[in-house]
Parts: sequence; structure tokens; C-alpha cells
Amino acid sequence: MKKTLILLLLSTGFSFGQSKLKPEIDKKASSIEAKVIEWRRDFHQYPELGNQEVRTAKIIADHLRSLGMEVEEGIAVTGVVGILRGGKAGPTVALRADMDALPVPERNDLPFRSQVVAEYNGQKTGVMHACGHDTHVAILMGVAEVLSDMKSEISGTVKFIFQPAEEGITEPGVTSWGAKQMVEEGVMKDVDAIFGLHINSQTEVGSIKYRSGPAMAAVDNLNIEVNGRQAHGASPWSSVDPIVTASQIVMGLQTILSRNVNITQHPAIVTIGAIHGGIRHNIIPEKVDMIGTIRTYSDEQQELIHKRIKEISVGIAQSAGANAKVTIDELYPATINDADLTLKMVSSLYDAAGKENVIYHEPITGAEDFSFFQKEAPGLFIFLGGMPKGGNPVTAPSHHTPDFMIDESGFLLGVKVMSYLAVDYLDLKK
Repeated sequence: MKKTLILLLLSTGFSFGQSKLKPEIDKKASSIEAKVIEWRRDFHQYPELGNQEVRTAKIIADHLRSLGMEVEEGIAVTGVVGILRGGKAGPTVALRADMDALPVPERNDLPFRSQVVAEYNGQKTGVMHACGHDTHVAILMGVAEVLSDMKSEISGTVKFIFQPAEEGITEPGVTSWGAKQMVEEGVMKDVDAIFGLHINSQTEVGSIKYRSGPAMAAVDNLNIEVNGRQAHGASPWSSVDPIVTASQIVMGLQTILSRNVNITQHPAIVTIGAIHGGIRHNIIPEKVDMIGTIRTYSDEQQELIHKRIKEISVGIAQSAGANAKVTIDELYPATINDADLTLKMVSSLYDAAGKENVIYHEPITGAEDFSFFQKEAPGLFIFLGGMPKGGNPVTAPSHHTPDFMIDESGFLLGVKVMSYLAVDYLDLKK
């Protein structure tokens, strides 16, 4: 019943009040739009991989200091946090932007295209902001400038979190995520609520997408090692064939989603992405390695699927006379937008974009380490349109590709909506 009421209130645009600062925000945001675009182009031209965002972090820190903020650097290696203390007492709200680029060579013909080359996993590669984090940084720098100009009227504190390594750092024996490390280093200890946005190249500019509850999936890496007995391919009866066993495991895993998961609550995904075994036509190998990904939307669902993967893999292997070793590495938790917070803040989205441009989206199977922040305080994560007006989302270049492209006319809305969320939340909690 509570979930139905929340969805009804969201759909009708129920309002919990609006800050009187919005006209001033609109004026200031418009006045710095060109500056936000200039920042973004600079970051785009000089992208840096996760935990290497040294130049980016310095520009951010210098900007925040110029606004009179308290600034802390070197959090989670290269992270930056700025503190804006309002002129009136109140809670603390956090706004987050991720800073890192990807090991993707840029193919766009832009005057500010990236030509940066770096080493990634032992290989030379082009580096590109192929997911829009340059946009996130520029927008949040704009929000910092807008709100700092009216800090005497702000009821509470705004914490600006510029996070490294959202895409993760994966090295031999090391896997880390910027948000997780920032949480471990205490950036959320005094935060009452947190907001974040992600630009989307397949959503039209002027639009905002949001969702209450599970919005993006938890992601886990799956590794299955199947051990059998090697034999000549001409005498398979002498083997315990790990290839056949692995094939049966792949098919068995599909029954988890069709028979074990209550799909009326949340979807889920178990994908085997690669199978490696054997080196010759006429040899049945001793071992097969399988790797894949798991996507879930709740802790309970995640626990169930992990349990069934292990039971099915080990059981099928044993029935064939083989054995299976299952290893699951948990990466990101699900990105779950707090239902009460979303209900209270949806009017901010309507005010920023117009109700007709605010879209309630379906669960997304991609993942975001913003979820680590949401484990510490109620959070809302939204999507900002970055596709040109009239564009086709089917053919628009997607994220993490060399042709990824963002329409800069959507940045102004990003500055407005993040500013609105901050001041509306603080006014709400007065």
C-alpha cells in the first residue's frame, strides 16, 4: 500500500514545498552556462584515468577555494571535497560528481577531442571521457559557484564530493572503487542526504529521468572453474569431460531466473561471458574456466542467486564426476533511491525541467558506485538528457564507445536541478 501511495504521489507531482532561492539560482546558472561548457571542454580534452585525476582535482580544488570553501584534497587518492557552510543552521546535504575517464580512444572530430594516451593493464591506449564524467564535474563546479554566491541565505551545509575511480581500479590482486574508498575515509559521516546525476547520451536534452527504489543493478563478477579428467578426444569414455559439464552448467544457470527468482518483484541477470578450455582438436582438457556477470536489485535477491549458482554448478559437476569451484566477487551494491526522499524531492525535478520533461524510468541493468554513498544516507540518483533534440536513442552513440557525444545545451538544466535539490532539501529540513 505504501509503495502504491508513493507512486501515485510521484505521478501527480505532489509537492513538499519549494525554496524561494530558485529565481536567483536560475539567474546565476544562466550567467555561468558558458563557463560550465568551457570547463567541460577542458576536462574532455585532458582526460585522466581512475586515481590518476591529478590535473582535474587541482582545477576543482582551486575553483572551490576561490569560492571561499573549506577544501580537502587527496581523499581516496585523488578525490576532492568542498564544504559550503550556509548562513543559517541546518542539516548537511551532499552533491557528488565522478571525475575519471575510460581507456577508450576518441573517434569524434571535435576541436577539443582527446588525444591523450596512457597505459592501462600493461597496454598503451587512448583515453576519453566516454561516459560523461567531464560533464558531471563541470556541472557540479557550476553548482558550487551558484550556491556560494547565496550562502548567507542557505539553511545548512552543502558538501561537494568530487569522486575518483567510479569506473573502478582493477589491477592484479587489487580491485577498488572510488565511492567505497571515500566512504571508508569518512566523507559521509555527517551527511543527511546525497544527490547525484548522470548525463545520458540516449535521453533528449531538457529531460530528466528518475526512479524510486532500485534504479540500477548490483554487479558481481562470476568465476567458475570446472575440473575433470583429461583424455584423448578419440576415447572420450576415458575422460571426465569438463567442456560438456561446463555446457550443462551454463544451461542449468538459466533456470535460476526462470524458476527461482520472483520476477514480479525485480528482474535479474546471470550471464556467462566467456568459456576457456583446451588447446587442441583431439584433446579433452582437464579444466575449463568460465567467467560472467550477475545483476540484481536487492540484497535478498543477490543472496538467493549466489546460493543457487553455487548449488547448481557444484551439483552438475558432481553428477558428471567432475568438480566445480565457484568464486563470486561482489563489486557494486544496487543503486536504490530512497523512496521517502524521492517522494519529497520530485517537485524539484518538475520545477527544474517542467513536469512534462520528467520521466519515470524502468530499472537499469548497468551499475553505479554511487550506491556506496546510499548505504550511508538516503540518496537520489537521476539521469540528465544529453542527446540532441529530435535524436534517435537507438542510433545515438552509447556510453563507453569511441563515438560517445553529449549535447552541451543540456548542462544548464544540470546546474539548475542539482542546485534545486540542495536548497529544497535544506529548506524542507528547517
